[in-house]
Amino acid sequence: MAQPDNTNVIFHLAADFVNQTNRHIFLTGKAGTGKTTFLKYIKDHSRKNTVIVAPTGVAAINAGGVTMHSFFQLPFGPYVPGTKRGFSDDGVSSTDRHSLFRNIRFTNDKKSLLQELELLIIDEVSMVRCDMLDAIDQILRHFRNKPLQPFGGVQVLFIGDLYQLPPVIPEDEWALLSQYYNSPFFFDAKVLEHETPLYIELKKIYRQNEQVFIDVLNRIRNNEVEGEDLQLLNEYYQPEFTGEDAEYIVLTTHNRKADDINNYRLNSMEGKLYRFEGKIEGDFSDKALPTEMVLQLKVGAQVMFLKNDIAQPRRYYNGKIATVKEIDDDEITLVLSGSHEEMKLEKETWRNIRYHYNADENSIEEEEIGSFTQFPIRLAWAITIHKSQGLTFERAIIDAGYAFAAGQVYVALSRCTSLEGLVLHSRIGFGSIKTDSRVVEFSRRESEPNELVVLLEMERKKFQANSIMQLFDWYKMQSLIKSHAVWIEDKKIPDFDAALKITRYLSSIIVQQAEVAAKFTNQLKQLLDVVAQTGETDQMAERITKAVGYFTKSIYEEMIVPLQEHMEEVKKAKAKKYHLQLMALESDFWNKLAQVWECSYGDLQFNKGLTDYLAKRNKAEAAEVLAKTKGKVEKGSSRKGTLELFLGGKTVAEIAAVRNLAVSTIESHLAQCVEAGELELEKFVPEGTVKLIMNHIRDLGATAAGPIKERTGDAASFAEIRAVQAYLQRKQREETLAD
Repeated sequence: MAQPDNTNVIFHLAADFVNQTNRHIFLTGKAGTGKTTFLKYIKDHSRKNTVIVAPTGVAAINAGGVTMHSFFQLPFGPYVPGTKRGFSDDGVSSTDRHSLFRNIRFTNDKKSLLQELELLIIDEVSMVRCDMLDAIDQILRHFRNKPLQPFGGVQVLFIGDLYQLPPVIPEDEWALLSQYYNSPFFFDAKVLEHETPLYIELKKIYRQNEQVFIDVLNRIRNNEVEGEDLQLLNEYYQPEFTGEDAEYIVLTTHNRKADDINNYRLNSMEGKLYRFEGKIEGDFSDKALPTEMVLQLKVGAQVMFLKNDIAQPRRYYNGKIATVKEIDDDEITLVLSGSHEEMKLEKETWRNIRYHYNADENSIEEEEIGSFTQFPIRLAWAITIHKSQGLTFERAIIDAGYAFAAGQVYVALSRCTSLEGLVLHSRIGFGSIKTDSRVVEFSRRESEPNELVVLLEMERKKFQANSIMQLFDWYKMQSLIKSHAVWIEDKKIPDFDAALKITRYLSSIIVQQAEVAAKFTNQLKQLLDVVAQTGETDQMAERITKAVGYFTKSIYEEMIVPLQEHMEEVKKAKAKKYHLQLMALESDFWNKLAQVWECSYGDLQFNKGLTDYLAKRNKAEAAEVLAKTKGKVEKGSSRKGTLELFLGGKTVAEIAAVRNLAVSTIESHLAQCVEAGELELEKFVPEGTVKLIMNHIRDLGATAAGPIKERTGDAASFAEIRAVQAYLQRKQREETLAD
């Protein structure tokens, strides 16, 4: 799990804005300031339903997300805002708002996922084109049924460094788009004209530790370079230096040149050539491979790591150089640069995921659809500047000639940890320093720390108020019963008239509740405005408490109880599929009841309305309602349906097919059953796998499943890891209670 620097104030302020407000944020920072650490920290710690996307396949795999194009089904040609689709003078075809949706084919699960999405993280945003961001905006507005809200009300976290590599856009496409946009950069998207993201920059540099070098890099980045800076850098100009007797890596501008250097150095070495073939399972694009499918090595070859070490203490990092000392069949021994420590290298697995909405958990989950397994290294005598972005090198030869694209000088130089390890094969002049003036202008929007503190408190209150307003939005409840009505239409149900009757009854109750909720939210908005202006919460608390009591009673007595009575009759008729559908519907009702019960504003709780209602019921029934609502132990009865089928001998895949749910959801159900003590761990996870997972838990002390999965690879699934973790947590609770 990503562990931030506790002394980094800006880091934690930014995290609070993500987790406690709904403000759009652009999180940036110079090379080596911890942007990747921030992304992983948010992924591990945010309670919001989150999706991570990136503009390229490799960036998406490294970020632990998916590509923007695959997730949103974006067009590959230019997107023009409004309804002006057509062709440019050069014959470039474009997509507009109307034609955008003609080629989108989202499943019902994907539509549900988009409706429940709360936080969208876009990594490497410097490479994201403005028109693609506008297309994403339109898609979210449309499928979330919120046409007037930017991004359909979803919070967006943009992460990247605009001073590094810019968006790539063909000249003929820009000729068309330039009629609508000031620049190709994401910040010139139309959606951000009135929704400018909060600009937060991480300042603390962890890569370099030489203040002189840091200052030079800052001036290059900001277009403020001085003659003395270039004079200092050009002292490291050594055009004949090859670095063959030391552990240097060449940074160059073109793939072909990097490949030529690596192949020449490898072929020049004596000794046997070893080939290690990577393994692709399931769906994993060969364009997103983080290293070669066929890795060719010799003893003595210079390589670099492509992943950070997850063990403590950390022995290597992404970009760390090493030398191959020994190769024995399928085992590689490396000597680490600098420390000269030896280590045996293990294969790593990169996951290709897709996101899935788990209705039972009301959460967005990752589902692995493919993987790539290979040794996490590549030949490292040379690499392109583009591929070096995000890496760190102790010794580097920069061989870029005059072919610098905007930002490439800065990217190349900032890969280095110090001036001492820098060698230039071409001099750097003023003409090589290119920072787009539009980027410099946008960066002036940066907020000061003291401004962020004040703004955070204001935005936090707005977020709390908005969360309460959304709680009494009955749109989803109406959609659920409509979907249920559609589901029963073409199903063979023993007593169809009874099914139709209960459906119509529940629909009428939900309509009544929606009308009450709409009136209440109008009052609530005024009450929240009073709280914001005066700080007085008594009147608001009184009204919300009464509302919680009303909706608790209505959901339980008028929806859950009648549905349960109908389910008892269905059980007798042995209509299994219909019964499972009803169990899922009951689960949705319990989830809504739980959300109402958990309603809060800051430290204020409003569940006295539930307590008063329960006091009027008999103790046994009150205890059942409270247990199901407060702890959501049942997750409706949907989990029980999975458990029944599993204990009946069906496999996870068979249960998923029967219940029309994702495999990851079924596995999540079974892990929950293990945690609740309803299912023995060994019945779900083989004994050998349990021991393997426990060994890694003891070794890593990790609370997140990700680091453990990196260690186990294919030997254990995420669900099996979570089940073991849940089992250990339950045992710990039991021991605590016993003490």
